[in-house]
Amino acid sequence: MLALLQIVQLLLNLVWWVIMIQAVMSWLIAFNIINTQSNVVRSVWEALQRITEPLYRPIRRILPDFGTLDLSPLVVLLILYILTNIVVPNIAQSLLAPGL
Repeated sequence: MLALLQIVQLLLNLVWWVIMIQAVMSWLIAFNIINTQSNVVRSVWEALQRITEPLYRPIRRILPDFGTLDLSPLVVLLILYILTNIVVPNIAQSLLAPGL
């Protein structure tokens, strides 16, 4: 069971990095540092969009519209932080010490 929690922890960390890479890439695109006319940039951007959009969609339904400001990645990162640093360690601790 602990191995399963380690896999969950690894996947949560992977999702965190994907969101961070997408955020940095969106800033680079917004400031015209990288150009989406490049096939490589466009394919990486589309892949990141397809990976993260299912995570953002439910949160975008709940959050109010802030115009061009999208806070859904921040909310997802907060949820990932809570899962990674609070929920998974507490589950692991309860598995290691079931009598307490």
